[in-house]
Amino acid sequence: MTTASPPSAPGASLAARAPLFVLLCGCMIAMLTFGPRASSGIFLLPMTGEYGWGRDTFGLAIAIQNLLWGLGTPFAGAVADRFGVVRVLCVGALIYALGLGLMAYASTPGLLHLSAGVLVGFGLSGCSFNIVLAAFGKMLPERMRPIAFGAGTAAGSFGQFLFPPLATGLISSVGWQETLMIFGLAMLLVMPFALALANPQPAAAKAGEPKQSIGEALGQAFRHPSYVYLVLGFFTCGFQLAFVTTHLPAYLIDRGLSIQVGGWTLAVIGLANMVGSLSSGWLSSRMSRRWLLAIIYFARGIAIAAFVLLPASPATSIGFGVVLGLLWLSTVPPTSGLVMLMFGTRYLAMLYGFAFFSHQVGGFLGVWLGGVLYERLGSYDFVWWLAVALSFASAVINLPIVERPVVARPQPA
Repeated sequence: MTTASPPSAPGASLAARAPLFVLLCGCMIAMLTFGPRASSGIFLLPMTGEYGWGRDTFGLAIAIQNLLWGLGTPFAGAVADRFGVVRVLCVGALIYALGLGLMAYASTPGLLHLSAGVLVGFGLSGCSFNIVLAAFGKMLPERMRPIAFGAGTAAGSFGQFLFPPLATGLISSVGWQETLMIFGLAMLLVMPFALALANPQPAAAKAGEPKQSIGEALGQAFRHPSYVYLVLGFFTCGFQLAFVTTHLPAYLIDRGLSIQVGGWTLAVIGLANMVGSLSSGWLSSRMSRRWLLAIIYFARGIAIAAFVLLPASPATSIGFGVVLGLLWLSTVPPTSGLVMLMFGTRYLAMLYGFAFFSHQVGGFLGVWLGGVLYERLGSYDFVWWLAVALSFASAVINLPIVERPVVARPQPA
């Protein structure tokens, strides 16, 4: 006589019944939300050319976007930790869509800073892959989390692969304003996918985890040296990513290449990062995460230095895209994994959000300094070499991190 498997409990979450479906929906959100912001550099020359702005004007808007994305993420994470992620994702998607739509008609610097800067920045804080990864950490089985962090990050990279060439093609065929409107409408697709990430008990602490208030969790984190090292090291990642995303297409044009080469270089970065992020997620469960981060940052410094020193050509640009792509968001799985290891999952969205704020402060400075120093010095060379120096500094600063829970918790059997 055979015994049938017991059915799922009536109150079981969707993650317990269909974890792969939850993973897929989260990855779709990461892809959709990361794509347009990864295409910002494609709009730099059309917008500055039409309105007669300097690159510093456009750069400041994207710098504001990066800063407010980072500033809003801990607060969005705290709300998601307390009330669940669905409301946060839906509100973030609506603000993001509004920002892109208004950016299409931003004929003054003030409107550009409000739309591309403030609205898109705060929109991203509520619906980007950071919130998705935190949801994965809370909802998915522990054995799936490392690869889920890699998959969510890789999905954002696929958005970077898909959207820049799409933006280039749409701008050529229908215009840059219409392209922004299309991207804005695409953000509304986040809302149905967000329903799969509903957590029936978002505020409940797991068995064995200490009961903490938000203030106690923050105090514990910022008194812990390893968390501070992690936060400081993540600054470099944001500086490099934001600078490259925004200014690389214009830099390549300055060196005699076409906008198509710039678009495809950004796309190749996104494609290669799918491999890099998944590999990083896999490695995060098999080797020291602090050493993995140090290796990634050191390799980035070498790659950027080689790119600046080599002659400009489509081959060197695409090759740089492949190498940098393998290292692009590969910092995210070990960083989020270290936060979860040290502090558990209850306040994961908020505590990872503060690390991400450091990332976005770096992004603000990378984009802003890129525009300002280009207008003053006539080239991007100084910012490239600053990115190299920061890479080596972050490789060193991650080494003292201690990889163990801050408060001992019972380990799963």
